[in-house]
Amino acid sequence: MDESVKASSVATADPMAYNVEAIAKLEEKELHRRTSGEKVADFFVSFMGSMPFLVFHIVWFAAWFIINLNLIPGIAPFDPFPFGILTLIVSSEGVFLAIFILISQNRMARQSDKRAHLDLQVNILTEQEMTIAEHAFSIFIKKGGKKGNDTAIELFSDIFRPLSQVSETPVYGTTKLE
Repeated sequence: MDESVKASSVATADPMAYNVEAIAKLEEKELHRRTSGEKVADFFVSFMGSMPFLVFHIVWFAAWFIINLNLIPGIAPFDPFPFGILTLIVSSEGVFLAIFILISQNRMARQSDKRAHLDLQVNILTEQEMTIAEHAFSIFIKKGGKKGNDTAIELFSDIFRPLSQVSETPVYGTTKLE
């Protein structure tokens, strides 16, 4: 069976599952498209935004303070108060963390822009289809729900045509079907 025919039959049988699978595939494809720098940035942002990272910092700061406030006899402080070395390390860490976060956010913003554009396209198509349906329904009402001896279904199949068969492209809610 041809792949496009198979995909079409799956989409018709269970459109929700098909759409979820299609979106998952797009997300996976987008993850594989990241540059090496984006992958590194995403890794660091993911790790730095985790509980183990927080616990590591709490333990590290506590040990640094205990040692450098001379609270353990026999261990000489190497960075006495006001902890200049610690300040340098933490400031440098903050700079790199901010850079990694910005790299990840830029990538996610580009991805969000693509989604917004797709959403806009879907909304425009939906608006066009709703305009066609509204127009078709008004024709149906004007003809009293009958077209000779035809049933309503036959009338609607005559008025409803795929967008590809509409002679003019609808623009902001205006479509000409007749």
